[in-house]
Amino acid sequence: MTIIKDVVNLWKAEDLLSQAWNRSYEMMELSREIFSQAIKYLRNGENIETLKALKKRDREINAFQQEVRRKVLTHYSVEQKTSDMANGLILINMVVDIERIGDYSKNILDLAINYSDKIISEEISEDLALIENEVKLRFDKTLEAIHTQDSDLANSLMKGYKENMAQKSDEIVNAIISGKLEFGSISKSASISLYARYLKRIGAHLKNITTTIVNPFDSIGYKK
Repeated sequence: MTIIKDVVNLWKAEDLLSQAWNRSYEMMELSREIFSQAIKYLRNGENIETLKALKKRDREINAFQQEVRRKVLTHYSVEQKTSDMANGLILINMVVDIERIGDYSKNILDLAINYSDKIISEEISEDLALIENEVKLRFDKTLEAIHTQDSDLANSLMKGYKENMAQKSDEIVNAIISGKLEFGSISKSASISLYARYLKRIGAHLKNITTTIVNPFDSIGYKK
């Protein structure tokens, strides 16, 4: 049985570890909100002040991460037991991945701020559009899998990452670097390359979170 299920079983309990789990889940929901808004603004355009205001919400994710760390540390300091130590370590690992998703979402906002045109994936590349849509879907499915502890869903998400995300992102970036793929200007080519890479990294961190459902602690972030 995977360790994270023990944490979920404590969801309604009033101890610090279950509180840390609740805050981790809220942190992930906030990360999805920032990511979704970043994609929207990159595609549709938005005034600079709105983009900068959304970037500042990344501080909320950082505050969540610090709060989870404090709660986990305090839990073990007060309880003086190690039987559920892996549960706390899993939460610490999970919030690192969520925080990194927030950072890459902020990078997408930087693209929207500094690149003067819009990036509408389906008008640029079929593969870029596929990656973008895959990340959006994976965000929703990862939240669902974590909430319901659906191991079948988690396994399906893990299996599709390399083919649907990583390889296609690498192909776009490598083709731009080699000159096989051009978009009319250095600025546009660089922006598309960065966007493809940011999406890949967000997908990777979502995959890491998914592994907490099906893998033992020492294999979190890796294939079984």
